[in-house]
Amino acid sequence: MDAGSSSSSISSEKRRMSSRRPLQDVPSRPFLPSMHTTSRNPSWRQSGDRFIPDRSAMDMDVAYYLLTQTRKEKENAVPASPSKEAYRKLLAENLLKNRTRILAFHSKPPEPSRPFFQEADAVSPHHAKPAKQRRYIPQSADRTLDAPDIVDDYYLNLLDWGTGNVLSIALGNTVYLWDASDGSTSELVTVDDDAGPVTSVSWAPDGRHIAVGLNSSDVQLWDSASNRLLRTLRGVHGSRVGSLAWNNNILSTGGMDGKIVNNDVRVRSHVVQTYRGHQQEVCGLKWSGSGQQLASGGNDNLVHIWDVSMASANPPRGQNQWFHRLDDHMAAVKALAWCPFQSNLLASGGGGGDRCIKFWNTHTGACLNSVDTGSQVCSLLWNKKERELLSSHGFTQNQLTLWKYPSMVRIAELTGHTSRVLFMAQSPDGCTVASAAGDETLRFWNVFGTPEAAKPAAKSGNAGPFSSFNHIR
Repeated sequence: MDAGSSSSSISSEKRRMSSRRPLQDVPSRPFLPSMHTTSRNPSWRQSGDRFIPDRSAMDMDVAYYLLTQTRKEKENAVPASPSKEAYRKLLAENLLKNRTRILAFHSKPPEPSRPFFQEADAVSPHHAKPAKQRRYIPQSADRTLDAPDIVDDYYLNLLDWGTGNVLSIALGNTVYLWDASDGSTSELVTVDDDAGPVTSVSWAPDGRHIAVGLNSSDVQLWDSASNRLLRTLRGVHGSRVGSLAWNNNILSTGGMDGKIVNNDVRVRSHVVQTYRGHQQEVCGLKWSGSGQQLASGGNDNLVHIWDVSMASANPPRGQNQWFHRLDDHMAAVKALAWCPFQSNLLASGGGGGDRCIKFWNTHTGACLNSVDTGSQVCSLLWNKKERELLSSHGFTQNQLTLWKYPSMVRIAELTGHTSRVLFMAQSPDGCTVASAAGDETLRFWNVFGTPEAAKPAAKSGNAGPFSSFNHIR
């Protein structure tokens, strides 16, 4: 098992940092300039590579004479008489007209537009596929913000980036919202000490509504546009709610009691299904892109796959059966990520006693690969455009590692955090990754490329699936 909260002793440095304003810029190290290279000859033009002479101006008889005359003179190496020499000169003047070239050109051949010797892909641009330029990955964070009082607990989920391009982060008892479009910060809610600290946050698919899990076992649903509490889900769990996951109007909650509860937020009696398979805290929850399967990871070192087709509202003894029970990890499993280009591929990461990233076929339950990363795996994110996987780690380097899939060759290692990188979230355009760590900083990395085009934020006027229960408390 992995250590939970950090030591209760607070150093003088941390007491100094606690007075900082949350989500304010921190001076960061300058990052290296782009090292992109351009073509050796940027002035190359797409034009013809050779000059073809005009053969219609050729006299074949004359050509034959010029080709053979020198050979005959050498064979008959006899001094010519004055009369023969005079005859040869007269013939040259009248018949050959003093021509000494065999090929005739109407104009001077043009200068070559590019070197004669070139690389294969430049010589035949229509037949050879040009090599893809390698993406430049900055090795330092693009931006760093203060995140004082963030709870240093491996089992919680305190960071999420919504489709409206607003990032939410829980710092102690308070949930803050940072708008990526203009860099503004606002406070969503501060809960009482008997309810806090906040133990999980998760944006709804509409990018406007957000779920907040509390240490008291309650789950609050908020409208971020109006800063209004819509309802509170009580009695769902017996202890803190450390993991949340949305599937349209269904909010799945995972608690320290080992239960997973599916809540339909549109109705008063919100509990739809209850999954019982973990013996300890559920610290990871992720729905597949199709919404048909739910992956859960727990402090009992288990990964479960739950299938919607097997769920029942009234199962025997109140328990729904898992589709797969995966027990290959040797430590707690918090990091879970569904592959965006293969619907039945799941990546999972183990804690300090395991340190492995494993890949699963969720149709068969087979483990496809296992890679020892050398350190605690805290979070996983897939690149939406390339076959790449990003992992964040704890002891000892506290780094982010970018892997090429399926070879699992390290592409880049991003360092800067001085404590374990517990949480990661991906921007809606899929290019930027935010990471939060126990060092009380929030860092932004341009790791997945440059956005193709800016996307407008979700309209705040659409209440989505919440419009039907605004009156419910």
